[in-house]
Amino acid sequence: MTATTALTVQNTKGVTGVHVVPADFVGRQIDAVVEDIGVDVVKTGMLGSAETIDVLSDMIEKHNLTTVVIDPVMVSTSGAQLLPHEAIKHLSSRLLQRTTLLTPNIPEAKLLLSENGLTAPDVRSVDALETLAQTIREKLGPRWVLVKGGHVPFSAADMTAVPETSSAEEKKAAVVVDVLVGPDGEVVKVQSPFQTSTSTHGTGCSLASAISANLSRGKDVPTAVRAACRYIAVGIQTAPQLGGGNGPLNHFHSSYALPFSPGYFIEYLLERPDVQSVWKEFVHHPFVMGLGDGTLPLESFKGYIIQDYLYLVHFARANALAAYKAKNITDIQRSNDIVGHIVREMDLHINYCKTFGISEEEIQATEELQACTAYTRYVLDVGQSEDWLALQMALAPCLLGYGAVAQMLAAHPATVREEEANTYWPWIENYGAADYMEAVRLGSDLIERNIRLCSPARIEELVKIFIHGTRMEIGFWEMFPAK
Repeated sequence: MTATTALTVQNTKGVTGVHVVPADFVGRQIDAVVEDIGVDVVKTGMLGSAETIDVLSDMIEKHNLTTVVIDPVMVSTSGAQLLPHEAIKHLSSRLLQRTTLLTPNIPEAKLLLSENGLTAPDVRSVDALETLAQTIREKLGPRWVLVKGGHVPFSAADMTAVPETSSAEEKKAAVVVDVLVGPDGEVVKVQSPFQTSTSTHGTGCSLASAISANLSRGKDVPTAVRAACRYIAVGIQTAPQLGGGNGPLNHFHSSYALPFSPGYFIEYLLERPDVQSVWKEFVHHPFVMGLGDGTLPLESFKGYIIQDYLYLVHFARANALAAYKAKNITDIQRSNDIVGHIVREMDLHINYCKTFGISEEEIQATEELQACTAYTRYVLDVGQSEDWLALQMALAPCLLGYGAVAQMLAAHPATVREEEANTYWPWIENYGAADYMEAVRLGSDLIERNIRLCSPARIEELVKIFIHGTRMEIGFWEMFPAK
């Protein structure tokens, strides 16, 4: 939550105007947030005036806010004065004794000391950085002090300051050292490669915010600081290079956004352009349309249902493999139930084949056709070589597809809906029945529940498995002529 202390007119080239929010209004914002949402960590940025500093100090005391991170924003990246000189000493006297962590850069650290009548060392070494941090901690009172070393990069060879006149190659080999000092003489040094970049707008604010976020999650100060330093370094490295001045860093380098709303993956999947065409070809295949209007050659259907029985054998194997791949007893039981359901379905399948004059012995004696072998072994290969969810995605075209085919045919104007006029209408009814649609719902929910935990890159891999599986389903239709 935010309490706004000032509004600025700025872009990457500089700050051209500052409007300081009245201090009492800042206090009311803080009251509103604390009394409703609560506060784990207070992090300050641009405070703007001595009056705002007074209010903030009073609010910290009033609400007993115990973890306070102060980023002493005094001068912007572009050089604009953001805190009046007369307020700097006020900052020291009113806030620093209450501060858990103070995060000045080198110029800010020196300014804090000089405004309080103290001498700052010339920073030409890492030891001098440590001395600077220790002096602030001992004289001004913060529990921890992090002095950020980005303004003075060091040579990686001897850890001495790199002259400003150094070549680009020398600066490229330099390092930045951030020094954290704390209670009981604790010193932590975080070293990162120096980056020559204009994408440094708001790095101090971002660092202090990242530290605060880590502290709010229960990390100790050294751990929170180290993680935040790494976050900022990569943010600069992957920055989008916006604007003609000092642009922002990339705050989202480690954040992943799902390309769909949780619970709506299947809808997203079937609406993707790379899925739509192959899915339409599968659902509206001439073999399928022949089932709907009753014109599919009977011998083609008889050949299909024999191969479908052989497919079910491997479908059972795949679900048995899914039980092995599952990591919890609920999913193991679900796969076991599916295998049992397939066994019962195979018995029904045999009886269904008998109505077409096909004996069980004939089914058992029939060899798998190439499309059946290719599809089933693809599913099993995915199950063997990848994880449980990948196997579910390989199986999904069958589960989802037959339900979609039945629904499409049931609504299609060309479908003949009487068994006397269409031999295949009972087959359509079977896959449109409530029990099968419930199986589709349960299978879809299972995928939805697990896929929301995947990274975008993994989702793309799983979509490719689904597409390939759907193409295999098309091959299954094409084993026998549709006309």
